[in-house]
Amino acid sequence: MKIGFIGLGIMGKPMVKNLLKAGCDVVAYSRTKADVDAVVAYGATSAETAAEVAAASDVIITMLPNGPDVAEVVMGEVGILSTAKDGTILVDMSSIAPAVAQEIHTACATKGVKMLDAPVSGGEPKAIDGTLSIMVGGDEAVFKQVYEILLHMGASAVYCGDIGAGNITKLANNIIVALNIAAVGEAIALSNKAGVDPNRVFAAIKGGLAGSNVMNAKLPMIIDENFTPGFKLDLHVKDLLNAVDAAKEVNAQIPFTNKILEVMQSLQVRGYGQNDHSVISKHYTL
Repeated sequence: MKIGFIGLGIMGKPMVKNLLKAGCDVVAYSRTKADVDAVVAYGATSAETAAEVAAASDVIITMLPNGPDVAEVVMGEVGILSTAKDGTILVDMSSIAPAVAQEIHTACATKGVKMLDAPVSGGEPKAIDGTLSIMVGGDEAVFKQVYEILLHMGASAVYCGDIGAGNITKLANNIIVALNIAAVGEAIALSNKAGVDPNRVFAAIKGGLAGSNVMNAKLPMIIDENFTPGFKLDLHVKDLLNAVDAAKEVNAQIPFTNKILEVMQSLQVRGYGQNDHSVISKHYTL
């Protein structure tokens, strides 16, 4: 089975490398030639366009910044649907608006292409380790067809419901992550102002109820003010904007999400958008 992979950014490159480590045959495309060269060095085959990837692939994985990028790669003039064979499976692992995933799914169906939305959580470290959490929407039978492929990139792949359900689950995930980072940043601001070593605070509380994967991953970065991006603030803002739109569509009340979104957008204005989302903590010190 030939796997196509489109999108070789912070997440995409290590995901391709893990597919190759598992013995998969991968053809890859990205607009940035250096990123393609990086995975070709590990054994991937290169392609010049998304259409070329689709023509050569049975399963196509996309990992792109946002919905418009996915729509262009799938439905554009030299996109996936211009050459994909009937029965091809498209697994979009980008984090996009659920409504956009549904629109792309409809376009795929007219061409005989089966689509899943399968965004991930875990950031660059878990993409490198191959331990991402993958949340999937679409036809459950199609999910079962690609389940083993997904487990080459993730520690878990969970079926969440119809198309779009994967991205609803990812939005829920990113609401929790953003608010958790904000809580960690606020707690450390208090510790610093009170003269208590934040490293000792971390050691004392991480095994208790306040402990979390977010705290373990982000609190050391906050203490060191190391905001090298594993997941950029700009991308998290994009996800929360999608969450706000999705909430409006179903009349869900998400007031804390709206508040942290305002904080994150203010940090974007200050020039922190390309930093890791743990930079939310800067809100308490600026």
